[in-house]
Amino acid sequence: MGYSAKKLNVGIVAAKFNQRVTGTLLRACVDALESHGVEKHAVHVVRVPGAFEIPLVAQTMAKAGHVDAVICLGAVIRGDTPHFDYICAEVSRGIGQVALDTAVPIIFGVLTTETVAQAEERADPTKFNRGGEAAKAAIEMVRVMRMIRGEVRKLESRKSTSQSRRATGRTNR
Repeated sequence: MGYSAKKLNVGIVAAKFNQRVTGTLLRACVDALESHGVEKHAVHVVRVPGAFEIPLVAQTMAKAGHVDAVICLGAVIRGDTPHFDYICAEVSRGIGQVALDTAVPIIFGVLTTETVAQAEERADPTKFNRGGEAAKAAIEMVRVMRMIRGEVRKLESRKSTSQSRRATGRTNR
């Protein structure tokens, strides 16, 4: 990914729960955004109590129209109850639904691990660096969506011109 992200505005929704892990994810994410040219003032971070609250805030940020992408960061670590399964399922479903409902790139950076050690390893910028990877995915998805939207506009423009010519009886000959 060798292009600049200078003009991007990026929202980040980060859970407070499992602070040690989510703080590491957040720092790595912001560092990666800035290293690709996103300016400090263009990174908008909102902290929420836990992973379950992420989709609502992500949706609100996306619908407000001030960001090009929203990165969702959290850590859900399995415990002794089925709570892990419910939270993981709802967060995943919610984040996916926000992306479909808003057509804004919504990046899933929520770790779902069996142990704290696994979560720490995945958040560690010197190992898996999932925070940095989420930032890169956001930048790439904004580029992809802009490219597609540009292509769609070109096609719509061609279609509209073609329909106009048929309506007036003019052709390209």
